[in-house]
Formats: sequence, C-alpha cells, structure tokens
Amino acid sequence: MTEFRGAYTALVTPMKESGEVDYEGFRSLVKFQITQGIDGIVPLGTTGENPTLDEDEEDEIIEIAVKEAAGKIKVIVGAGSNDTKHMVKYVQRAKNMGADAALVVTPYYNKPNDDGMLRHFEAAANAGIPIMVYNIASRTGRNIPAPLMEKIARNTGIAGVKESSGDINQMGDIIREVAIPRRNSKDKFYVISGDDSFTLPLISMGGDGVISVISNLLPAKVKALTEAALNGRFEDARAIHYELLPFIKAAFIETNPVPIKQALSWAGLPGGPARLPLGKMSPANEAVLKKAMVDLGIIK
Repeated sequence: MTEFRGAYTALVTPMKESGEVDYEGFRSLVKFQITQGIDGIVPLGTTGENPTLDEDEEDEIIEIAVKEAAGKIKVIVGAGSNDTKHMVKYVQRAKNMGADAALVVTPYYNKPNDDGMLRHFEAAANAGIPIMVYNIASRTGRNIPAPLMEKIARNTGIAGVKESSGDINQMGDIIREVAIPRRNSKDKFYVISGDDSFTLPLISMGGDGVISVISNLLPAKVKALTEAALNGRFEDARAIHYELLPFIKAAFIETNPVPIKQALSWAGLPGGPARLPLGKMSPANEAVLKKAMVDLGIIK
C-alpha cells in the first residue's frame, strides 16, 4: 500500500470569467504546488467544485494532474457520488488514468444506513486502487463514527480517511481504534485532517497530515507546519499554526472554495470565479480576507 502522510492540497479548479475551466491555469497551479514542495494534490474534490464539472472537464483535469505530477508527488482524485454505481465508475477512471488513490465521500442526500455504507466503500475498495474515505457530515448529512470506520477499514483497500467531522474526540477515537492497530502492518490506515485548523492537533494525537485548502496559496507554509509536527517539532509547528490561523479563518468565512479562489486571484495566481450556485463574496467578507492576506504579506 502506498504511504499517505504529509501535506496535500485540495486543488481548486480555476475558471475563466466566461465560466470555462482554465486548463492552463490548472496546469500552472499543479507546477506551483510541486515547486513549493507539497507532498500531493487532490483534484476534483469539494474545493475543485466537482459537482458542477462535466465528465469531459474532469477527464482533462485528471490527465493534467497525473501528467504534471509524473511521480514527483501523489495524486488523489476525487471520485465520490451518492450513487454507488457511478462512484465505482469514477474510481475506476482514476485508476485507469494513473492516480495514486481515489477520495470517496460519504454518500450525500441518501443518508445510507450502516449496511449501505459498508457496501458502498467495499465496492470502492474492490476497484483496485487505494481509497481514502472522505468523512464530512456537514456536507453529506451522515457522519462515520469510529466503530463504523473500523468496520469499513477492515477492507485493506481502504487506505485511510480525510476526517472533516470537526470532532476532535472522534478523530482521536479513529486514530486509537483504527490507525494504531494497523500501524506496524503493511496495510496501514492513515488519518488525515480535512480542516486546516485541525492539522496540528490531529498530528499531535498521532494523525498523518492534512488535505489543505489554504495550501492552494501557501503550500510551502502548510508543508512546513505538517513536516514540523510529524517530526515532533511542535514548538515550530505551533508558531506556524498561529501565524496562519487568521488566514485559515478568513479562507472559510464563506462557502469553500469561494474565498480561496478570490485569494488566489488577488495574489496573481489562477483562481477566477466559482460556478453557480456558488456566488461572489460579500464586500464585508472580502475585506476580512484581504486584511488576513495583507497581514501575512501576501498582498499589499
């Protein structure tokens, strides 16, 4: 099983003002991530606006990501759906196009029971590529508590979880009950934060890293924080955490990825507008975001 530790970027999908995908902008973002030392990228996740992309657009994005990564960094492709049949198709596509893993979100809207949840992720794991479970009840309406995660993780095709529950106790339970028992086996289970603000506390409890939003703009800083924490240099990690915290808060002042795309655009990187139904930021929130960027020295 491939190792999944460190700092990963949940990549935005840059758009032109016309609403078309900016493929060359996306390519430049991938190159930027590589030169800044990130461990991996995650295209076609929530931050990549996958619900509003068509399959041709997704294919092009995966192709660019895999080609530019070229084994230098890992590529985890978003492959979720609330229809198991479609999810398996997307996971197989990620495998066939050369991704290192697929990120599969908890089925949304349907609110599956435990049996359905187990069978959904079993179907994902059987596609033959490492699967990262994406647990984010705030968007899906269904949490995966530690006892259910332990059952899902019995399938060794499940490589880990992107934990976005916001519940630090649950994160600790998953590390203790699922990750630690597999730590010395060849089939490790990785617990990765899905929230920038939880990167440091999660790693301090034995977690493995972050799939970050703010690293779209600040990959080297997020990498430095993660690396310091993973190596036990918590004083250094804590200093970076508090340095970044105002920007982390500002980056989520409205629905992700609207603020981070605006921040990228202000910094001169490809971002552009979000697709409807995501709209523009309010002027008041723009001011908060801009101040956080000025304070960090990103813009003047």
